[in-house]
Amino acid sequence: MTDGLQVLFIEDDELVRHANVQSLMLGGFDVTGYPSVEAALDAMHAAGAGVPGAIVTDVRLPGASGLELLSLMRERAPDVPVIVVTGHGDISMAVQAMRDGAYDFIEKPFSSERLADAVRRALERRALQLENRALRRELAAQRPDTVHIIGTSAAIEQVRTMIANVAPTDAAVLINGETGTGKELIARALHEQSARRDRPFVAINCAALPESMFESEMFGYEQGAF
Repeated sequence: MTDGLQVLFIEDDELVRHANVQSLMLGGFDVTGYPSVEAALDAMHAAGAGVPGAIVTDVRLPGASGLELLSLMRERAPDVPVIVVTGHGDISMAVQAMRDGAYDFIEKPFSSERLADAVRRALERRALQLENRALRRELAAQRPDTVHIIGTSAAIEQVRTMIANVAPTDAAVLINGETGTGKELIARALHEQSARRDRPFVAINCAALPESMFESEMFGYEQGAF
């Protein structure tokens, strides 16, 4: 479920970084380690890798801190889970990080199992978000009328079914209803699901046309008729 989602692990202590990156790789994660926030951001920009699946970052780092990275991700990619790693005595900082939108925090020293569990849950959450977006796009492409017709009642579902049955035919359709009930909305849904969907949809306010001009406006006229 989390295939293809990369993890960024940011830690300035080289031994700690290598040990945890290796541990996550042995756990089946696609992970890359960086010594600083700046190095991680530069690598993403240079490779054009885009948004990662999840980020694990120490709070205290040379240059930008882990909390500054968290703030940056909240602005640029708020759906990416950020796991904050804190040292002993930084609990208040971790609490603040959670308030600022961190997905989780891990207190040093931590076990490889604790780290792997947090990363796995973060990636599963990210994968679900991406899957939901893809399903919404697919549904919108398959059912154009759902973009316009809102509602889940039995009556609305009956209207949708009727539109789906009538739209593929060449039958002339008369839509009756009071002002504001959505007659044009139904007409557009019929057009979007018909064989003429690639042609223009033209809405005409007949009441605004003078009676003497109605026939010529609707059906055209010969040059010089007037």
